[in-house]
Amino acid sequence: MDFTAQRLVFRAGDEGYEEEIAGFQTGFAQRPEIVFGASSADDVVAAVSYAADAGLPVGVQATGHGLPGASEGGVLISTRRMDSVSVDAAARTVTVGAGVRWGQVIEAAAEHGLAPLNGSAPSVGAVSYTLGGGLGVLAREFGYAADHVRWLDVVTADGALRHVTAESEPELFWGLLGGGANLGVVTALEIGLVPVARVYGGAIEFDGREVDPAAVLRAYEAWTRTVPDEVTSSVAALVYPDLPQLPPQLRGRYLVTVRVAYTGSEAAGERLVAPLREIGPTVSDSLREMPYIESHTIHSDPDFPHSYYGDSVVVGELDVAAACELFAMTGPAAEKMHVVQINQLGGALAKPAGPAENAVPYRDAGWLVRVLSPLDGTDLDAVRAVQARAFGLFAAEGRLLNFAFAAGDRPDGLYDPETRKRLAELKATYDPANLFRRNYGVTATG
Repeated sequence: MDFTAQRLVFRAGDEGYEEEIAGFQTGFAQRPEIVFGASSADDVVAAVSYAADAGLPVGVQATGHGLPGASEGGVLISTRRMDSVSVDAAARTVTVGAGVRWGQVIEAAAEHGLAPLNGSAPSVGAVSYTLGGGLGVLAREFGYAADHVRWLDVVTADGALRHVTAESEPELFWGLLGGGANLGVVTALEIGLVPVARVYGGAIEFDGREVDPAAVLRAYEAWTRTVPDEVTSSVAALVYPDLPQLPPQLRGRYLVTVRVAYTGSEAAGERLVAPLREIGPTVSDSLREMPYIESHTIHSDPDFPHSYYGDSVVVGELDVAAACELFAMTGPAAEKMHVVQINQLGGALAKPAGPAENAVPYRDAGWLVRVLSPLDGTDLDAVRAVQARAFGLFAAEGRLLNFAFAAGDRPDGLYDPETRKRLAELKATYDPANLFRRNYGVTATG
């Protein structure tokens, strides 16, 4: 089949090749042999069939937040043109294409007083985020995004386009949600929305050189024991570099920040966060009632491409002493910049997925500990060594796929043994030749 004549195809050296493979993550280069700029499910079918016939590995990229390393020397399917969003307000669902970003969904749903279970950054791809589980801004109240999926359209390694529901193919449905990009290329999915039009939320920032970070951690952990499931929150710390690109008030500053999202009333929210405001003097306090379309301001994640490496561990109970040590080793005394974030889990995240189970692991975990390290001018091995020491402070139960930023090549701990075994059985059924090699250590042989 002459794909060049019929479809948008790029090879190394072609005009547009570099632009097509570029993404949000700039720290790792990928050099696929051929890139298919997919605009439809038929394009994806053609690309997968081509790769299977040629014996080439397949990677998929929507936004490039997480790079598909399996595309190296193989086939990369770029889905960013598949950006359709369709809201069914009566059913409280939205259908999204493979290249849709959460910001598009938030805006479309807001017109109907609804919200998706998106993450903190609106530039993240909705489909890939959901396939990894999807730990969002409202997670403790509503659970993982994967728990709300109704159906998926997926192209499997045999080139078949399958419409997968919990009733039609329950085992494949289970494995796609939590299994990531290991069993096929999802071209679209339908996911439930929640009746949320506004939230009370924002961030309280403390100067870590004026207010003891350990005191913030202890107060925050104690506070989380008192809040209802309608509160989703985290505490983060980083030393901003002294760079002219940053606002003067941030350059070189060490900030410890508590972030909060709450779906209750503003008055109830003010009462809930009162203990946080008593921790000490603040640099800023943005807690307020806001329309849900402003929920990205709670975390204010960087919206520009950059180079980074990150990972996470989940734990049952938070060892506050270990958390304090983590903040100390990544704070002003650290040689390089590190961003630390600790999320309270529990609530709906600890409950069964719903009518249909999925492969999202570690639902009994109470906390997520994350470390992300910028890579510009930094030795990757040195970053890995710091993160290994950091995570070694905790009695880890495992890791979460959504937060293995460029660390997806290290498969240990991404799944519990039973989930891994079940995923391997699915891999043997749907992709025995390991065409989709972004497999997180789960292959047809175990």
